[in-house]
Amino acid sequence: MTNDLFLRACKGAHTERVPVWYMRQAGRYDPEYRALKEKYSLLDICAQPELAARVTMMPVHKLGVDAAILYSDIMNPLASMGISFDIVAHVGPVVHTPVRSMRDVAALRPIDVEGDLGHIVQTIRLLRTQLTVPLITFVGAPFTLASYVIEGKPTKRFFLTKQLMYREPDVWRALMDALADMVITYARAHVAAGAQAIQMFDSWVGALSPTDYTTYVLPSVRRIYEALRHLGVPRIYFPGVASGELLHTLRDVPIDVIGLDWRVPIPKARERLGAAQAIQGNLDPLLLEAPFDVLVAHTQRIVDEGRQCPGYIFNLGHGLYPEASLAQLQRLTEWIGMHTETRGHI
Repeated sequence: MTNDLFLRACKGAHTERVPVWYMRQAGRYDPEYRALKEKYSLLDICAQPELAARVTMMPVHKLGVDAAILYSDIMNPLASMGISFDIVAHVGPVVHTPVRSMRDVAALRPIDVEGDLGHIVQTIRLLRTQLTVPLITFVGAPFTLASYVIEGKPTKRFFLTKQLMYREPDVWRALMDALADMVITYARAHVAAGAQAIQMFDSWVGALSPTDYTTYVLPSVRRIYEALRHLGVPRIYFPGVASGELLHTLRDVPIDVIGLDWRVPIPKARERLGAAQAIQGNLDPLLLEAPFDVLVAHTQRIVDEGRQCPGYIFNLGHGLYPEASLAQLQRLTEWIGMHTETRGHI
């Protein structure tokens, strides 16, 4: 590794320029990746370490970003728990037998990382021999995973999820505990294989009120980050979209970096979080469709807000859309590299 800007920013250190990477940076906006997806499914690519490593490295080579994020899916470890699913085009994860009772939860198995997920571990090991930037790996958060396994598919209402949460709190807690145990085991295996940072995606937790988040979800989130405290790598939490009202609940959770969606201004986020955690974000991904001068104006504002305190990483407020322009991303990344340098340090 020759570029450690990202890791230093995660630790709240001063950096000579703003590090940048993009959520879903290995994805469908890239014509080379789209060509691969005509031959292989997402799960097919994940099952082949050499191919998964190649896809992971595409944005590093093409965009010049300061970190790579493992090409994988948050659903992968659920198969090792005995949860059968498919990733369906234009739908997302579809779980064949949803988990909705204590009997269903009791049937879940502890994951076998080396036996069932060895291909992912091998991809991490392979990437560490090839990358010159840090490798981020990731896990799904218990609430977001629970929403898939309870509903059986993506949802905007979370009707069955909240119904179970409110009506069957014992079942809910048992499921969250099982998922948290899985996340801890899986993340530890990633770090042992060479991951240099871990990001936990809680994509849909913004569907909850602060009271419900604190009651039904935060205990599992806290337990996960406490368990990962001594791994020696930065721990990132992305609480998804519309989560600005939850930020104050994370002040005393041992998280190194908080990822922000575009709905909450960075100064307001720092006010709610305090100064202990680094910030990552938070450009609206659809601004990539704007004329470049408009994109730069918004990027400049976000960077200026982020640089008010040490520990800032530029990113999007959510993942890249398939319609994003590779050329626009290349131009933006180059602009950030050229216009965030300082004579001293930020």
